Amino acid sequence: MSEAPVTDADLVVDLDAAIRETPVNEALDELERDLIGLAPVKQRVREIAGLLMLGKLRERAGLQAERPTLHMSFTGQPGTGKTTVAMRMAKILHLLGYVRKGHLVVATRDDLVGQYVGHTAPKTKEVVKRAMGGVLFIDEAYYLYRPENERDYGQEAIEMLLQVMENHRDDLVVILAGYGDRMETFFRSNPGFHSRIAHHLEFPNYSPDELMTIAEGFVRQQEYSFDDASRAAFSEYIARRITQPHFANARSVRNAIDRAKLRQASRLLKQGGQVPVSELRRLDAADIRQSRVFREE
Repeated sequence: MSEAPVTDADLVVDLDAAIRETPVNEALDELERDLIGLAPVKQRVREIAGLLMLGKLRERAGLQAERPTLHMSFTGQPGTGKTTVAMRMAKILHLLGYVRKGHLVVATRDDLVGQYVGHTAPKTKEVVKRAMGGVLFIDEAYYLYRPENERDYGQEAIEMLLQVMENHRDDLVVILAGYGDRMETFFRSNPGFHSRIAHHLEFPNYSPDELMTIAEGFVRQQEYSFDDASRAAFSEYIARRITQPHFANARSVRNAIDRAKLRQASRLLKQGGQVPVSELRRLDAADIRQSRVFREE
C-alpha cells in the first residue's frame, strides 16, 4: 500500500516561535515606546516588518519569496520624526536580513548635485557608495528637480538615483522625504521615482498634548525640570506657537527649550550668590514667557 503524498496542509510553520526568535520585535517595541504619537506610522512600520518576516518564513518553507521593493516615501511637516523613523527602519531591515549594515545616510540636494558640468556624478556616486548596504534618506527630495532652470544639474542626479534604485535594490533602500504636496508634485514630474516606491508613509502633526509630552521628555533627558508655573507657561507657548508660520513640531519644541535654558543661565548668573542644585535644574515660567511668541499677537 503506497503512502499518501505530503501536501502543504501536512507541513506546519510555528509562527509564534518564529516571532519569539526574531530580534525585530524588540526594535518594534522600542519604536512604540520611544516615539510619542505617530500611531499610523508605527502601524505601517509593523505591517512592513510583518511582511518581511513572513517572507523569510516562506523561504524556510521552500516557497517562492521574491525580495519585495523596499524603497519608501516619508511625507509630513518638519519635526514629525521622519529621520528618526528612518533610522529605526534601517535597524529593522538589518535585523531581518534585508540590508547588510543597517546604517542610515542622510543627504540633501547639496550633497548630490554639483555646481558645474562633471561635478554631479562624482558627488552622487560618493553618497550612494556610503549608503550601500543600508538606507539612503534624501530629505526635501523635490529640490532635486528644478525645471525652471535649464542649466540645473539635478536631473543628472535623479537619473543616477533611479538607476541605483533599480539595479542595486538588493543592497540599498532609498527613502525620499518632504512636504506631502511638494512630494506629490515631484512624483508627477518624475514618475520613475513613484513606480519604484512601494511604501508611502504619511507623518501627522503632533497634537498639543503630544508636543507637551515631547517637551517633558527633552527636559527630563537633559536633567532640567518644569515646575507647575513653567509647565503651564510652556503649554501656553505650544498653543500659541502652533498657529504661527514655520512651526516645526518637535523641532520647534526642542529649540524653544534650548532658548529657555539660555534665559535660565542668564537669570542665574545675573542673580549670583549661592544657588541650590535644584535651581540649576528648574526652568522658571519667566524663562519661557520671555519668548517673543508671548509678545506677538
